[in-house]
Amino acid sequence: MIIAVDGPAASGKGTIARALATHYGLPHLDTGLLYRAVGLTLLRAGGDPESEADAAAATTFPDSVLADPELRTEATGALASRVSAHAAVRAALMARQRAFAHQPGGAVLDGRDIGTVIAPEAGAKLYVTASPRVRAERRAREMERMGQTPDIPAMEAEIMARDARDMGRDNAPLAQAEDADLLDTSELSIDEAIQRAIALVDARLKRHRQE
Repeated sequence: MIIAVDGPAASGKGTIARALATHYGLPHLDTGLLYRAVGLTLLRAGGDPESEADAAAATTFPDSVLADPELRTEATGALASRVSAHAAVRAALMARQRAFAHQPGGAVLDGRDIGTVIAPEAGAKLYVTASPRVRAERRAREMERMGQTPDIPAMEAEIMARDARDMGRDNAPLAQAEDADLLDTSELSIDEAIQRAIALVDARLKRHRQE
């Protein structure tokens, strides 16, 4: 069983994907971390995120980078959005993602093109979203917990700019798969969103068993 969870930044897709993996006893991959690792590796090498050659060279990062706390910063997230637009980067990381998805028993993957490109054959697909303002407020709360002082309007503007980049890129743009269930978490608590996600996946799996 493959479960694909797609959506924009700070929509709650990562939290939901981890909860689904726990609920169904499946391994989980946050594919966004792979692109963040490319961005961080590129930054540390002094490369240009607009250069496809520089970005592609950064895809050879060691697995240890995936545990680096700097991957979770806003700056690294913005870099990930920029390097993910390069076809060479997506091609280099695609095999790793597909191998994870097709391991025995299946898996849960979250990202921006899981249901459309990486695993279009997934048995259940969710497209998780929320309004830009709500997403900015969520990021602000995370920053406050780390002792930082967020600028919510600026964060909202950056989120909208990142959405535009992700949705407008030529290679595997962020989009809801035609057969994905939409889950808007704007007005939902974490627990409510998780329970709604489980209900949607259960309903999808039930339909598959009846076909």
